[in-house]
Amino acid sequence: MATKENVVIIGNGPAGCTAAIYCARAGLAPLVYCGETPGGLLTRTTTVENFPGFPAGIQGVDLVMAMQEQAERFGARFEFDLLERVELSDGGLQRLFPQGGGEIEARALIVATGATPRWLGIEGEKRFENRGVSACATCDGAFFRDQPVLVVGGGDSAMEEALFLTSFASIVHVVHRRDELRASPIMAERARKNPKIRFHWSSAVRDLTGGDRLENAVIEDLKSGATETISCRGYFCALGHLPATALFREQLELDRQGYVMLRDGTSATSLAGVFAAGDCADPRYRQAITAAGSGCRAAIDAGRYLEK
Repeated sequence: MATKENVVIIGNGPAGCTAAIYCARAGLAPLVYCGETPGGLLTRTTTVENFPGFPAGIQGVDLVMAMQEQAERFGARFEFDLLERVELSDGGLQRLFPQGGGEIEARALIVATGATPRWLGIEGEKRFENRGVSACATCDGAFFRDQPVLVVGGGDSAMEEALFLTSFASIVHVVHRRDELRASPIMAERARKNPKIRFHWSSAVRDLTGGDRLENAVIEDLKSGATETISCRGYFCALGHLPATALFREQLELDRQGYVMLRDGTSATSLAGVFAAGDCADPRYRQAITAAGSGCRAAIDAGRYLEK
């Protein structure tokens, strides 16, 4: 027999936790499934300095735990289990099937499953994670003031990251596999004209080296096969993100990249009673504060839906 819930939230990063706080304070007793990465990408960062209210910064995992504790204080419940599958309906009960067994029927569902950055897959990316390796210049760029950094990629995201980093870094190396950028003409032109950006065309990063922290990157010229070691203290992979929405394919409307499509500037999805928040529905900003704000929006939308 299925367990009945008012609201189920999938994901407990800033979006999911904020949605849980608002739903819990509204008396909806939300159930939160934490997913494969409990706390989301924020738990894989060190000091968070751009979240309002923490002038000295806060550890990413501490920020998420504080959000969860706040939600639990008002009656939210957190389950550290994965969902095997879902059966969604338009305006009806949303059926969820946890891997641990059983079935849940939710009157409203908030999808806050987040997204993960694309990596090259080289060993050094894991070795120097949070010790020079990052996938977010906006989050971590200020840590590399007057130091050399490297950006991988050639699209708009990579150029945005590179241009942002020029405000802090001594030099920004851009490594791109092709001999021309995929970025829009205006972004490409801005990057080319910036004296702090140096392009490494038709090249690929083969290794990252250093001691306790990242010190160098080994890049290969894909035409000649020659390798070069360049000094860099920061490595930013700007190859895009993968929204964690595989569970909802062919049930929710997704864009070509897999992000959940939202309706009319709200958190509503293509199905009545299903809402989305955070990075799984945000290909543009992907910040903890914007995710938290969208979690608030989803909770309010879900509450108003249930009132009807």
